[in-house]
Amino acid sequence: MAKTNKKADDKLSPGERNLNEGIKIIENHQLFGKLDITLQTAKKDVLSKGTSAISDEDGFIILNKYENHSPQEWAYIIAHCMLHLCFDNFEEFRKNQYDKKLWNMACDIYITKFLSDIKFGTPTAEITDNSIVSSGEKQIYDKLIQNGISPESNIYGTSKAGEPDMMWDKYYQNRQNYRYGNNTTYAVKFAYAVSDSVRAVINEAGGKTGENKKSVQVLASEWFINHYPLLGGLATGFKIIETGYGSHSALKNDISVAGISVTEREIYVNSASGLTLEEWKFVLAHEYLHAGLQHHERCNGREPYLWNVACDFVINGWLNEMHIGIMPHSVLYDESLKGFSAEEIYDILIKNLRKNSKLETFRGYGKGDILDEGYAESKLKPTTLDDFCRNALRSGLEYHISNGRGFIPAGLIEEIKALSMPPIPWDVELAKWFDMNFAPIEKRRTYARPSRRQNSTPDIPRPSYVKEDIPEYSRTYGVIIDTSGSMDTKLLGMALGSTASYSVAKEVPLVRVVFCDAFAYDIGYVSPEDIAGRVEVKGRGGTVIQPAVDLLEKAKDFPKNAPILIITDGYIEENLEIHREHAFLIPKGNRLPFRAKGKVFYFDEK
Repeated sequence: MAKTNKKADDKLSPGERNLNEGIKIIENHQLFGKLDITLQTAKKDVLSKGTSAISDEDGFIILNKYENHSPQEWAYIIAHCMLHLCFDNFEEFRKNQYDKKLWNMACDIYITKFLSDIKFGTPTAEITDNSIVSSGEKQIYDKLIQNGISPESNIYGTSKAGEPDMMWDKYYQNRQNYRYGNNTTYAVKFAYAVSDSVRAVINEAGGKTGENKKSVQVLASEWFINHYPLLGGLATGFKIIETGYGSHSALKNDISVAGISVTEREIYVNSASGLTLEEWKFVLAHEYLHAGLQHHERCNGREPYLWNVACDFVINGWLNEMHIGIMPHSVLYDESLKGFSAEEIYDILIKNLRKNSKLETFRGYGKGDILDEGYAESKLKPTTLDDFCRNALRSGLEYHISNGRGFIPAGLIEEIKALSMPPIPWDVELAKWFDMNFAPIEKRRTYARPSRRQNSTPDIPRPSYVKEDIPEYSRTYGVIIDTSGSMDTKLLGMALGSTASYSVAKEVPLVRVVFCDAFAYDIGYVSPEDIAGRVEVKGRGGTVIQPAVDLLEKAKDFPKNAPILIITDGYIEENLEIHREHAFLIPKGNRLPFRAKGKVFYFDEK
């Protein structure tokens, strides 16, 4: 639950202190404290006098801090508004042709009876006419019609008498943390919370506490340690923590099912999610693979949430193939994405940000279950976090395969093996690209010029070696350099320095250079050593690469088989057509707005 912003206690009015105390009662309650519903305080005069709170159809409870109530009354008011969402009152109204105010009154009466039965808080109104009470809101609604009762007599809600406390109209424009509501999810969460509350009461009555009974999540984790070597090593390194405790205590009520902090080696679980042991096996395996495959560190400048979602699709597809546990309901899974890498799926997702920004991970709608913000080193020494996760997953794979412990998808095996190999530095990869495009110049024997070694024996002819004579422009390539103001000059210099040194090493005499930002500037042929000295960052608008590509491909003095190297920050057009061998050199952390057909080298400071 998102709390309302609180000022220092000495600056609060007595009414605001009571409101904050009422919120604390809700947060600490076994039932209502488990519900993820946002509370917001309204600005003055937004809610009319006499209206304490309203429940908004988009999943908000809006509080009027200018009304005076005791803490117990505020707790009652907030719980009343929560139950409008949890009992699906908005959804039921949409499904039926009800009178809006009369339906609101029927819901208020039902909630008032419910809160009275569980003896929660201090009621702001009590039911005096039991003839209108029934087993459900629909039955109460019918009785109100039969008895001719007007909704103007409604005193059971949290608004002033006769006014609804359920708001369908989006008149409240000062919202923060807006999200698209799906109120049926509150009904599901409420059912889980009730189930968990009942379980806790029964366990306490039977003398079963957390000290002598293992949770279903811990049992699932121990199953991996004892029976599934692929992930058993990772399972030993992560602690299972109930939300609201541990290093991320601020995440209480912010996790729908589970989330992982790799750098803290903690997995946060919500026991109120109502999952079975087999479903928890699936969830924990999902989180272990996030850690083992180092998804928190491989984001590389991508949008973190969409990268999280892309990784979820890949992991869930593998777990489905491996038959680990049971896939929970509404998990991110798409059969059509089978065989795609996380990077490929990310490129698909980012094409429709509006649609894909509200997908549900195990943490909840629009929230990633990888909790690490950037990459941080493990607090545990001497083994680094990367080494621990990599070694645990590699060792588990070796034992798993050698003992025939079950099926593992080929894609997962490839990723684990790739993690076992140290990454190739970008400049080495660039050197390989030069090797591929510029074979060494062969030497041949000649008797044209005697070697100096023959001075002692001039009568004995000996051959020497000379390089092949090749046309000057046949051994060349094109360099398109992004000179817009968004380019980092230091990194650009580093990229050009490496390019120039490899050109010299591969005996490329001249390079065709084109500068571009909003326009293309043909510099012509220059020696590799002079490339860096000719570059000037112009600082104009966005970069358009296509004119520079067209210029090179149509130039009569540029060989048809010469490759093109494009040095850019990635902020270029979304469609780029290149009809010859090419490669991109971009700063690490940036990305191209399209799926590149040529090689992509990510350079950084060494």
